[in-house]
Amino acid sequence: MKKVIYISIAFALMFNFISELFAQENYTDQLLVENLTISKEADITDISMDVNFSNLKLNRNEMIIITPVIVSPEKDNKVELEPFTIIGKVRNKVLNRSYNSIGKVVLNYPEENKVVRRNGKDQSIQYTTSLPFEEWQRDAQLILKTEVIGCADCLDNEPDMLLSDRMLPERFVPEYSYKYIVPEVEGIKQRSETHSAHINFIVGESRLLLEYKNNKEVFIKVGQVINDFKIDKDLTISSFTITGYASPEATVQTNMLLSQQRAEGFAKYLADKYELPLNQFTVNWVGEDWEGLRKAVEASNYANKNQIIDIIDNVADLDVRETRIIALDNGVTYRKLYNQFYPPLRRIDYAINYVSRPFEVEEAAELIKTRPNLLSLNEMFLVANTFPEGSKEYNQVFEIAAKTFPESDIANINVAVQELRNNETDQAIARLGQFTDNPDALNLLGIAYANKELYDKAQEYLNQAIAKGNKGAEHNMQQLKRVLEDN
Repeated sequence: MKKVIYISIAFALMFNFISELFAQENYTDQLLVENLTISKEADITDISMDVNFSNLKLNRNEMIIITPVIVSPEKDNKVELEPFTIIGKVRNKVLNRSYNSIGKVVLNYPEENKVVRRNGKDQSIQYTTSLPFEEWQRDAQLILKTEVIGCADCLDNEPDMLLSDRMLPERFVPEYSYKYIVPEVEGIKQRSETHSAHINFIVGESRLLLEYKNNKEVFIKVGQVINDFKIDKDLTISSFTITGYASPEATVQTNMLLSQQRAEGFAKYLADKYELPLNQFTVNWVGEDWEGLRKAVEASNYANKNQIIDIIDNVADLDVRETRIIALDNGVTYRKLYNQFYPPLRRIDYAINYVSRPFEVEEAAELIKTRPNLLSLNEMFLVANTFPEGSKEYNQVFEIAAKTFPESDIANINVAVQELRNNETDQAIARLGQFTDNPDALNLLGIAYANKELYDKAQEYLNQAIAKGNKGAEHNMQQLKRVLEDN
């Protein structure tokens, strides 16, 4: 009988041992994580949680070390955070001994991360930590790894507890508001086309001599230009602007008079030759063309061109300026200028001002290939919209518009829109820089600098656009603020 009793007691003890063993194997399952918060502030990732272990039945001689771990989906990035531990009563006494003993573990982390377990009592630990933010953390997992110390019969590893399948939301992608501007219909399409007539004059005279040097060729070219305008049914000549220029030899007063007389003579010639009303002509004269000379010298390979330019830029009296240039290297430079650069300065510029008629879209689609200057921006816009938005043909129309009207803010803003959409940010910034009085340009500059992550400049331009009443800029500022919060 005693033998049976002993066997029964042994079986009961073994059953209790096995039950206790299985309970110990799953300490992780007895933990409850509450109030988990993962956030990003600037370049720091903050993590906080409450770990409730009120249901934990911990052997008095054991302790569990719990380590939060961040791991990327590909497992190529991994960070183990500062651990915390829950300690059985007996194990805690061992840890607090002043001498080393077998089984004593040194825990080199803050006291607030160490808790002595009192089985049957409600207990929890508030855990907070921070680490430098890295982009891979966004879609990383946050898990708890648990290590049991003091349990000889426990499995080597406790199961991991998955706290978050994705730590942080994806980076905020802004949707900035920018669109093409529809140009207003141009009531009267007033245009102007400028040509130069390099007529040869006898020095000191203003007479138009058709047979002098190559003047015959010059006047034939002038005639072709005038006749092309007169027979063109798509336009009507409204006026002419004639401007006379002289080269810098002789006195300023003499050259001013010469440029006047030459311009007036040319206007009378056109009026008589082509039966044009004289009241259609506006005559101007400039005198000595120092600006033209400076450009020619600057583009030359003269060894002393900087010296010439310095005289042009800094000697205000034009007669003294000429004398200074004549004095350079005993007149060698002056003779070169006189023979090479002075003749083209003696010219007459004539602008033909005209009105272009309106065109239907089909007509405009053909003209934009050959004579875009006859079209208005609105007509070009209508042509563009016959193609799919963003297509090669669509974009080409806007590029032609900007080349045809280089000083138009609308034409350039529309090209800048497509440049931003094509990620050609630097080109857009360079283009828009000359139109900073336009609120639409300011709005686009704000977007461009935001795309370059130059957020201070982006806010500066968006604020300027908002101050000028641009509604799109208000939306874009809100988008930018969310980007800044995310960063």
